[in-house]
Amino acid sequence: MTSDTIFEAFIQQMQQATIAEWLGVCFGILQVWFSRQNKSINYLFGIIGIIISVYVLFHAKLYAEILLHLYYLVMSVYGWIYWKYSSDTIVPISRSTARDWQIVGFICVVGFLLFYFGLVHLTDSDVPLWDSFVSCTAWAGMWLLAKRKLENWILLNISNLMAIPLLIHKGLFLYAGLTLFLFVMAFSGYFNWRRILSDEKKYATD
Repeated sequence: MTSDTIFEAFIQQMQQATIAEWLGVCFGILQVWFSRQNKSINYLFGIIGIIISVYVLFHAKLYAEILLHLYYLVMSVYGWIYWKYSSDTIVPISRSTARDWQIVGFICVVGFLLFYFGLVHLTDSDVPLWDSFVSCTAWAGMWLLAKRKLENWILLNISNLMAIPLLIHKGLFLYAGLTLFLFVMAFSGYFNWRRILSDEKKYATD
């Protein structure tokens, strides 16, 4: 597939996209924007976007992606509660500990195996390895995001990087464009959170 073919297919996909697809993408953009700004309301937009995207994916018969989005939904609800109600103040941004990385490794390995064997034996997926890798790294990144760990952006961008060509392969060019936007925003989010973390440590020592 040449670059011209991809561009033409992308334009055609945008023209044929349903209202639900546009709404899902718009709410996804709002979610990552407010997440970058360190605002807990990002989860509200994320939850709405996820529900709409599940509807889109169901009609596209992409059942593995539906499971991933349902995980996003659970983690978004958990993250919203954790950010707002786990203490009297907003949970501060922090770096991942060795224990956090152990959990990340567990999520990646177990998630990959579950997705891979599920896709191979229960679906007609033509990209079980690819799809499983995208999913398990996204799982780990969402868990770190819910915990307000700086490194969540790294895991999410690994998933985004692999998801862009996967979505193009499946013909979901509008969602591939959203994922490219998320990929760029995640870089900005990482450095913004790192600045916030640095400022918080500076004020704590003053």
